[in-house]
Amino acid sequence: MSLDLYIGNKNYSSWSLRPWLLLKHLGIPFTEHMVSVAGRDYNPALRPISGNARVPCLHVDGFQIWDSLAIAEYLAEQHPQLWPADARARARARSISAEMHSGFTNLRKAMPMNLKFKLKGKPADAAVQRDIDRIIEIWLEARARFATPNGKPGGPWLFGAFSVADGMYAPVVCRFHTYNVPLPPVAAEYRDTLLAHPAMQEWYKAALKETEAHAHYDDLAKEYGGAR
Repeated sequence: MSLDLYIGNKNYSSWSLRPWLLLKHLGIPFTEHMVSVAGRDYNPALRPISGNARVPCLHVDGFQIWDSLAIAEYLAEQHPQLWPADARARARARSISAEMHSGFTNLRKAMPMNLKFKLKGKPADAAVQRDIDRIIEIWLEARARFATPNGKPGGPWLFGAFSVADGMYAPVVCRFHTYNVPLPPVAAEYRDTLLAHPAMQEWYKAALKETEAHAHYDDLAKEYGGAR
């Protein structure tokens, strides 16, 4: 079986990071194909490689699977360890993954993915802060209830073992790092754990070597106090 993953620029493409990280974490061989993410809307030039004309898109022996969550579900069918074994933990992991997939619009707009910057940060407006607070709430609840069952230490991820949920929240971790978002200790520890994942380090290093730049993403640096 041959796997080809079409992704956007590593510096900017938050959606692409998710399935790429899951594949890397599982150690599954795949061929990576990068396309430009210039422009923010539907791109008909991508129709030959993706049914919805967007990336990421996974080709399995040429068959297209698009959308990061759909790709994650496909991978989990082949590798069930990508969801928690416990039924309630699995349901919660799916709930928060779906919430990440469809929500947090204010945060996405105010703090787009951009790995080349490390900014001083500034107080978020009320709508963005609500998104931040909700993400922190999700992380703390998952860590307390599912990663440390009955008060016993578990693994370092949201549900103890690495899961789709960690892949789904990886771009938010990158945003919190870029924009220097203050986090309580447990959330900060989780952020740092995910940033230290070898695959995340690989993604970061590749992103910093990219030369393609887009002003509509980079201009936010001026709004967040410049470099740390």
